[in-house]
Amino acid sequence: MYGAILGDIIGSPFEFDRGDKTKNFELFTRGCGFTDDSVMTIAVAEALIAVGPDADEKEIEEAVIANMQDWGKHYPHAGYGGSFRHWLKDRHPQPYGSYGNGSAMRVSAAGWLYSTIERTREVARWTAAVTHNHPEGIKGAEATASCIFLARNGASKEEIGDYVKQEFHYDLNRTLDEIRPYYHHVESCQQTVPEAITAFLEAEDFEDAVRNAVSLGGDTDTLAAITGSIAEAFFGIPAVLKAECRNRIDPEMNRVLDAFDEVIGRNNLEADESLSGNDLIENAISNLYENQNHESFIDVITTVCFRIMNDGQGWVPFVTVSGEMFPNLDVSTLQEGDRLTLDQEVRLRMDTVAAEDGIEWLYIFTNEEESHKKPVPNVVMEIPFRQILEIGLHNDKVAGVVINPFGKYFKVDKKVIECIFDACRQNMEGEA
Repeated sequence: MYGAILGDIIGSPFEFDRGDKTKNFELFTRGCGFTDDSVMTIAVAEALIAVGPDADEKEIEEAVIANMQDWGKHYPHAGYGGSFRHWLKDRHPQPYGSYGNGSAMRVSAAGWLYSTIERTREVARWTAAVTHNHPEGIKGAEATASCIFLARNGASKEEIGDYVKQEFHYDLNRTLDEIRPYYHHVESCQQTVPEAITAFLEAEDFEDAVRNAVSLGGDTDTLAAITGSIAEAFFGIPAVLKAECRNRIDPEMNRVLDAFDEVIGRNNLEADESLSGNDLIENAISNLYENQNHESFIDVITTVCFRIMNDGQGWVPFVTVSGEMFPNLDVSTLQEGDRLTLDQEVRLRMDTVAAEDGIEWLYIFTNEEESHKKPVPNVVMEIPFRQILEIGLHNDKVAGVVINPFGKYFKVDKKVIECIFDACRQNMEGEA
């Protein structure tokens, strides 16, 4: 879902061959925004969530029709095609034999919600058939949903490509370099979905996949939406890109994204996995408050070191601000942070808290309860303890990092950070 919406947003300024067919472009520009691709992706997802995983064909088709028409009324100028625009207003809407790529760009939720590829394809077919009942329109939706299903279930690129060629007979043998010179704006499934899948297959990560799609030109928002939906399932999406996505869509759309994540268990699963073990830090800090001795202090250092060595993560709030408090931020999980801008002045940066003396500190939470003790920015990302400590160590704008600043907190100034990293190095040398 995030992948489809991000692809739509990033690709939107270059639609109708308005780009230079290059991968070298600013990821977010003043002219980018969500279009009908995102609106209908959200509409289909909400409908599928509402009817549940065991709904039959009639239930799904009725829910998808009602939801797409409802969302279309709320976003009447999102950029719909002529036939679909009339369909949105029809009191008794009927499929109109389309083989356009709209069936594939809106189907991503179907790739995530079901436990078998057979059921995934069945539901994808039904979401397409309410408008795009041409065999090519249905095939495009099924192929896209199948790629998402396979990717999220651990299939390799080779396995995904082989399945698409065997089941849908798309030509995936052309490279992007071979496609790019002759590709133009076209809105059919048969001339969009294979190219979108190829853009994914040649990619190194999520961002590279979207750049691949946009570089082909043509219907770039839809092309990148399809590619992005598959790439998300295979690569995942950096937290900073998810935050950019949420900042660029409306609250009601974010509400559906939250509901979707809850249904597929993504929020709870990721939090359980990434924050598991942080209770060691919490217990050590609590013990330090009780005893206030050197041994308790060393225990906190030891537990933080242990979490670093086990890739432990915490929650860090971010804000959208003017200026460049952290101009050299270059952390792998926050990749492309310096380029993700609304314009050249606005960017996401880590929030800070001020001590009584006015000195700024970065901060990180070990669990959700800690983050609710006082109001914080609503963009919260999971990042490794190692990385926020590295930022705190090397940035002269802050004194260091505070763990759980609104409860039993632990201040990690630059000297303490160096002690933690020294302890980590010694442990690694000891294991070697």
